[in-house]
Amino acid sequence: MTPAQLATERLVLRRWRDDDRAAFHALNSDPDVMATLGPPMSRSESDAFLNRIEAAFELQGYGLWCVELDGDPIGYTGYMRPWFRDGVEIGWRIRSEHWGHGYAPEAARACLDVGFRASEDGGIGFDEVLTFTAAVNTKSIRVMEKLGFDRDLDGDFDHPGATGDLRPHVLYRMTRTGWHAIRSTR
Repeated sequence: MTPAQLATERLVLRRWRDDDRAAFHALNSDPDVMATLGPPMSRSESDAFLNRIEAAFELQGYGLWCVELDGDPIGYTGYMRPWFRDGVEIGWRIRSEHWGHGYAPEAARACLDVGFRASEDGGIGFDEVLTFTAAVNTKSIRVMEKLGFDRDLDGDFDHPGATGDLRPHVLYRMTRTGWHAIRSTR
């Protein structure tokens, strides 16, 4: 079972609480945040998404942690299983007013540390983690590359749940061995 809470130098990654629902909806309804992800979510869509996140934690032992800055929920990062393909994906979403401060890669590094750590050492024990985004989402691509993910040119695909400019997706991969090599050089 993964920890319910992770900490970085500036952030706390924790399970979601019921009183986070308004902040979660603010994140998911922000047109700037959703511009490369899909249409902004209604409150009921956002609540349903949060319910799925919590169900994933209960079922799998991992999911999307709330990213908290000074007690304020500013987004999420963590793991999910894509509904349309095999593998485990790491993803992130940060409120637009907090962009440009390095919070997404900082939170993702904490997730990757626990994700690639062996289960007997308090981790999840993944062998490989995927990440993907719309080809037009240059901000997330920059985070992927900053984290050290490798682009899988043969793995790029058209996302079955997206339309228009958001349909073409790029795929990146990281293995446990690759992550440990990156961490040993920092």
